[in-house]
Amino acid sequence: MQAHTRKLPIETIELKFLGPIANMARAVETLKPLGFVDTTDTIPWREAYPEYSDEDFPGVCLRGARYREGITQKQLADMIGIPQRHISMMENGKRTIGKEMAKRLGKALNISYKVFL
Repeated sequence: MQAHTRKLPIETIELKFLGPIANMARAVETLKPLGFVDTTDTIPWREAYPEYSDEDFPGVCLRGARYREGITQKQLADMIGIPQRHISMMENGKRTIGKEMAKRLGKALNISYKVFL
C-alpha cells in the first residue's frame, strides 16, 4: 500500500481575469489590499537570463546566497567543513551539489536546500 505524501503549503497563487478588459484594472485595484500583485508585465527569469542553463543554476544560486549573507567562499567552506576550492568549483559548475551538501549549504546560508538541486 502506498503511503500518502505530505503536500507543501502553497505560498502563491495565480489568478486569471476573464471578462471585459475594461473591468480588469478595477479588479486588480480591488485585489491589491488583499495582498495580490499584478504581474502581467513580468517575464520568467529564464527568459530574462538566457545565458544561464539549468546546469548553471545551482552554482548561480550558491553564489547569490553567499553574497546575500555577505560571506566569502573561505568563510562558507569553514562553516561547513570543506575546502574553499570545492565552493569555487560548485559555483562555477565544475562540481555537482548533492543532496547532503545542499542541506549543509542551505543551513549555513539560511536558505532552502532545494534551490541547489
